[in-house]
Amino acid sequence: MADLRNNFVGIKSPNPFWLASAPPTDKAYNVERAFKAGWGGVVWKTLGLDPHIVNVNGPRYGAIWGADRRLLGLNNIELITDRPLDINLREIKEVKRKWPDRALVTSLMVPCEEPCWQEILKQVEDTGSDGVELNFGCPHGMSERGMGAAVGQVPEYIEMVARWAKSHTRMPVIVKLTPNITDVRYPARAARQGGADAVSLINTISSIISVDLDSFSPEPSIDGKGSHGGYCGPAVKPIALNMVAEIARDAETAGLPISGIGGVTTWRDAAEFLALGAGNVQVCTAAMTYGFKIVEDMIEGLSNWMDQAGHADLDSVIGRAVPNVTDWQYLNLNYVAKARIDQDSCIKCGRCHIACEDTSHQAITNMVDGARHFEVIDAECVGCNLCVSVCPVENCITMEQVPAGETDTRTGETVSPDYGNWTMHPNNPMAAAE
Repeated sequence: MADLRNNFVGIKSPNPFWLASAPPTDKAYNVERAFKAGWGGVVWKTLGLDPHIVNVNGPRYGAIWGADRRLLGLNNIELITDRPLDINLREIKEVKRKWPDRALVTSLMVPCEEPCWQEILKQVEDTGSDGVELNFGCPHGMSERGMGAAVGQVPEYIEMVARWAKSHTRMPVIVKLTPNITDVRYPARAARQGGADAVSLINTISSIISVDLDSFSPEPSIDGKGSHGGYCGPAVKPIALNMVAEIARDAETAGLPISGIGGVTTWRDAAEFLALGAGNVQVCTAAMTYGFKIVEDMIEGLSNWMDQAGHADLDSVIGRAVPNVTDWQYLNLNYVAKARIDQDSCIKCGRCHIACEDTSHQAITNMVDGARHFEVIDAECVGCNLCVSVCPVENCITMEQVPAGETDTRTGETVSPDYGNWTMHPNNPMAAAE
């Protein structure tokens, strides 16, 4: 059996699946249920020093659904914990004592004043928490008060607060980064320069989920008014994967441990984050959608895949895809692929033809000898993959690599030009400059 034990900056857990700092980790009751279900660790919902945190007593979530009502994205306007700090600290201590083999990290957000960080770090350290996560990502409510994303968007602040945290605690310090920034490498570099042991990302994306066209209020609506919130769930996974990869392959942050967050719903999602350099993953929306027992499927699926693929432990997966992530100009323009339609699987819906005819390269027939028939015209196909994306039948259309410069036997035309070295490609601005 594959070994799923995880060691993230010295914080050990039986598997790499942690619950992210969010409503599911707001109290001992939830966290213990999560541990009983099999979660390897949790990041306790963000604590602060302000005793007057008040959440709305109305809708806190807005949703985006797929055609089958499957939840694709969730927007929330909830703030950090509104439970008293002393109660949270007591429960953290009790839970860690009862579950010593599970990772328990505490998320923190206080004003950018060193005494505030010194005060709360001392209190958290006394609970026996395995580490702290500095919440520099929350895009709503707290950011308007100079915390959360308001800190995460300023690399100098990240470095400053990370340095304070490292000077006032022996616990590992994880910096949670906001995606609401142009280039995530800069805050990651700042976290490393401040001495942080790791980064976690992504936090939620600032968003308005929808507008009620009867009341003209953004949703979720509170007495006819709405506010921007944080967007999460499966829809943000591509953004999260890219940001994780950017940090993993950046020369200035290479080797910086990463906890991957953003749309992890299945074991495959987790494996993709690991392959792009994450040392573990954090989950929120999937647990809120399907309950804590979803981790059983994640653990079983990841273990089975690793066994079948011959990966003995997590280290044999972590970072394996990073060398294959490159900048566009280094892609091989002599690589040629063409679409192929399996006629036995084709249901003759015509979506591939319409998509290609109207918006792409007019490379798919719709009639042959007066009969409805869809076939790829190699000479016109540029291998864009749009037909594969819109086809409703899985594996009906596939992409097949063909040699550059190959001749289409039906038309006698060259399938694709051979550009040779990329530096001589006519689309390369450097070639024009030369």
